[in-house]
Amino acid sequence: MDCNRSFCVTITPSKTLWQGVYPAATTQFTESLAIDHDATQRVQTALVDDGVDGLIVLGTCGENNSLEADEKLAVLKGAVEAVGSRVPLVAGVSEFTTDRAVRYAQAAEAIGIDALMLLPAMVYVPNLDELYTHFRTVAEATSLPIMLYNNPPAYRVNVDFDTLARLEEVPNIVAIKESAPDPRRFTDLYNQFGDRYTLMAGLDDVALEGLMLGASGWVSGLTSAFPRESVALVAAQRRGDYAEALRIYRWFMPLLHLDAEHDLVQSIKLAEQIMGRGSERVRMPRMPLSGQRRADVIAWVEQCAATRPLAGA
Repeated sequence: MDCNRSFCVTITPSKTLWQGVYPAATTQFTESLAIDHDATQRVQTALVDDGVDGLIVLGTCGENNSLEADEKLAVLKGAVEAVGSRVPLVAGVSEFTTDRAVRYAQAAEAIGIDALMLLPAMVYVPNLDELYTHFRTVAEATSLPIMLYNNPPAYRVNVDFDTLARLEEVPNIVAIKESAPDPRRFTDLYNQFGDRYTLMAGLDDVALEGLMLGASGWVSGLTSAFPRESVALVAAQRRGDYAEALRIYRWFMPLLHLDAEHDLVQSIKLAEQIMGRGSERVRMPRMPLSGQRRADVIAWVEQCAATRPLAGA
């Protein structure tokens, strides 16, 4: 398999985890803000048709914490139905308590999800022993491979190296989605742990830096609006065509910055809508962008659409 780390996982001959482009797929809503399952499946299959290597379902962009427990499972079932074995499906695990996270992880495995992206428990900021115990308890409740999600600005806790060292003995914790804004952490992680954890770039506007420093793939927000360009960027980096990778990255950067803002979900969904790939509808407390912020995002998306770097895009 084409992977630069020993902890990539081959599920079937056509499904290899933790490499390439994994968009954080959005959940689509009707005008009444019920889940629009048909539209959600269309978003998922369109991304796969455009060449992405896997899907994150019910991550931040999937509005995980805005959905009820039964709604989450329905979205996961719909993704398995829509995508099947074409690419790996990774379910976000974003719950308020460890017990809820365990039940959700087990249900996701029973549904046929391929892997999990495990977040710290929501709202409560844990100490490091609580963080370790949460991760370990969920991992021991499932046989699925797990990618830990480190995003200190969003979740107010850093998955520190001591915690990762304690988790080395948990065999199915195999990857880290690294969304700290400092790309030096990729090198520090590699120097500390070697190939024990597969690294995935998780913050859009330092994605190329992460790939250059050893990440085997990119969990991306703005890929939902411009998937072909994201796939081309990673392909160029993989084959050593750094000039082409940089050309695409520089074109993309005004939008990639949106992934680092608190209104990333609204911005990404608005970009999807402009590009004819989905609706901007979100559930409260989120609300669609308005005023100058909305005007700015529209202008940036339209500029990117008018100057797309790939022929025929």
